[in-house]
Amino acid sequence: MATKEPQINDPMIDARTGEYREVAPGHTFKSVTEKISRIVLTPHTPLGWYFGFVLAGGFVGVLLTAVTWLFLTGVGIWAITIPVAWGFAIVNFVWWIGIGHAGTLISAILLLFKQRWRNSINRFAEAMTIFAVICAGMFPLIHVGRPWLGYWLFPYPSTMNVWPQFRSPLLWDVFAVSTYATISVVFWYIGMVPDLGTLRDRAKSKPAQFFYGFLAVGWRGSVRHWVRYESASLLLAGLSTPLVLSVHSVISFDFAVALMPGWHTTIFPPYFVAGAIYSGFAMVITLAIPIRKFYHLEDLITMRHIDNMNKVMLATGLIVAYGYSTEVVMSYWYSASHWEYFMMWNRMFGPMGWSYWVLITCNIALPQLLWSRKLRQNVAFTFIMSLIINTGMWFERFVIVVTSLYRDYLPSSWGTYRATKWDYATFVGTLGLFTFLFFLFIRFLPMIPMSEIRMMLPQAKVRPEAEPQLEAGD
Repeated sequence: MATKEPQINDPMIDARTGEYREVAPGHTFKSVTEKISRIVLTPHTPLGWYFGFVLAGGFVGVLLTAVTWLFLTGVGIWAITIPVAWGFAIVNFVWWIGIGHAGTLISAILLLFKQRWRNSINRFAEAMTIFAVICAGMFPLIHVGRPWLGYWLFPYPSTMNVWPQFRSPLLWDVFAVSTYATISVVFWYIGMVPDLGTLRDRAKSKPAQFFYGFLAVGWRGSVRHWVRYESASLLLAGLSTPLVLSVHSVISFDFAVALMPGWHTTIFPPYFVAGAIYSGFAMVITLAIPIRKFYHLEDLITMRHIDNMNKVMLATGLIVAYGYSTEVVMSYWYSASHWEYFMMWNRMFGPMGWSYWVLITCNIALPQLLWSRKLRQNVAFTFIMSLIINTGMWFERFVIVVTSLYRDYLPSSWGTYRATKWDYATFVGTLGLFTFLFFLFIRFLPMIPMSEIRMMLPQAKVRPEAEPQLEAGD
């Protein structure tokens, strides 16, 4: 769907600033509440939702089959071997963790910086974070080979005084990801409490009233409730902000602390964080465009949001490009190590060099088209570009893991890496699990925060004290 150049008489254009509006004009407190709550409280679920839900459930079945066979047989069904002891499992783990970064950035950092355009997309971006972390968390567990002993990674009270090895990056991952998941779930749930109270009051059936009433934890929209809600949101935002930088930095230590050429570099933490935000915003766009089309939410998720997210992707993509160039400079010139030189030459021109040029094309070359304002505001182009970037970011993790390992110090142990059908089945299955959970979310929980959208309306600025009173009535 192409987007025309902004016109002066376009109601979606703010005449004062010349930019697209964050919410379409004409909305009232009541219309916003009805539009968003109707998606959840409708008695007739759209057939398209059933089709997508069943399709995603089929891929979840593929995941269950692959994991069951893995438990019965062992990790030998994967393509991992020596010297490539890490394969799809670690590639997918890092990729999924990166996907979840945009939700925390939109929710926490943009909230602290008072960026109002976040309000229409922060709810499903937070949900995306949680579901991505669920998909990521399973890979280290099943990769260790004995998932039933996964509790050994936690500092549980052992009577034998055998504690986890705190010098292992695997343990750092456990603490970083579990902290990230906990804060993300709490932040996501706290933000939904006012909307859950609204759904409780508008629900017609007794089961729905009980379900949303239980989740609303007694929300009544009083001044005391709003004060505590705002305080909790700011505290959680302040707590979540360092996680945006720390979590993927810790993940990068899995590689950076090793003495392996291609991994042992100090550029990894910042460049992993930028790459995580890059792929995370691409996934937000991948989800936002079908959602706004299918549920007719173009008046709430406007071209302002799509344009801003494209700008964030362009900026973080340039940081990622800088990281790539730094790797090349360090390997070819600064390191003075023929091991590093050979690793980079082999990464570019070796048997698996095609994967390196795929990531360069997807992550650096094609996203430069986003400099064009016309293309940034073209919905079809933006959707395709988000898929390209996510593909490129997956190949980035593949290149880092595999092409640094399959030719090591001893030519006698050189080999190659060819993923098996079980590698692909596990990865495709996690895509299905992510989509399956997301379909449940958009059907039973408000995907856009009603309370925050209402606060953006002109009526809220005239009489802000009226807003809390709308929770019980509307």
